[in-house]
Amino acid sequence: PLDKEEETAAAKCTQPCLRESLSISDLECSLCIRMFFEPVTTPCGHTFCKECLERCLDHRPNCPLCKQSLREYLKAGRYSPTVLLQDIMLATFPTQLAERRELHQAEMAELSNLTKNIPIFVCTMAFPGIPCPLHVFEPRYRLMIRRCQESGARRFGMCIYENGKSFADYGCMLEIRQVEVLADGRSLVDTIGRQRFRVLSRGHRDGYHTADIEYLEDKKVSGEELQELQCLHESTYRLAQRFCEHGDLTSRHILMQHGPLPEKEEDIQASADGPTWCWWLISILPLDPSYQLNLFSCTSLRARLSQLQHILTALLQQPP
Repeated sequence: PLDKEEETAAAKCTQPCLRESLSISDLECSLCIRMFFEPVTTPCGHTFCKECLERCLDHRPNCPLCKQSLREYLKAGRYSPTVLLQDIMLATFPTQLAERRELHQAEMAELSNLTKNIPIFVCTMAFPGIPCPLHVFEPRYRLMIRRCQESGARRFGMCIYENGKSFADYGCMLEIRQVEVLADGRSLVDTIGRQRFRVLSRGHRDGYHTADIEYLEDKKVSGEELQELQCLHESTYRLAQRFCEHGDLTSRHILMQHGPLPEKEEDIQASADGPTWCWWLISILPLDPSYQLNLFSCTSLRARLSQLQHILTALLQQPP
């Protein structure tokens, strides 16, 4: 066996040899034509950047080069890095590898910005503080969800489709709580609503929509106005309780699905989006999406409570 000094000498000897026999193009991913980043090797023996391979598998479960089925590989849900290749790259082209890593970090930083170019999922109405479970199967959204996790942001915007536009002018930021990836690459994503936003401009990235946004905030009131608002809040909450207790069968079925009416908050102006129970109610009431959107974009808690009072009174007067 070699002693320590001989080992070091041997290593020094292999480095120049490696560098002479390798060129940067030998270490390029055939999908992005850039130096490998987090290389992974498929069971059929082909190597790609982890991100590049994942994007291909979003579309079909086959090797991008030889078309061999990778269903079992996909089902395992784990991509082990090709350590030897990483070591070779580090030994032969450390500067280029560092540049490649910086480029990746810059891309991730851009993806984690929460007001510029935020990813938009065009699907359903989502509300602050209310869970929003999603079944993700389209390749573009599979990519989008993965990026949200990898960038560390774990957030994206949810908007409904609106005629004549790619999506509505208002939406809700969703935070990813948990992702369960199924064997075929689809996923069940557990999200919860965070802040409301208004769309300032629309864009695209790799097949999905993006937007520059600004967050909405309810107007704060004080003094006499606040006392009146608190009375309105109390009476509307009592109506909501009556509706939940005496509603018809459909509403009882809704309660089983959505859980009970949330507790009343102590400080009704603590959140920029107002009390959560209002959003819970708006999400379960039989309202037209355009009317829901109207209530959603309103930044006056007083106006929102008055509307809810009006709707609840009408619903409670209907014969069972």
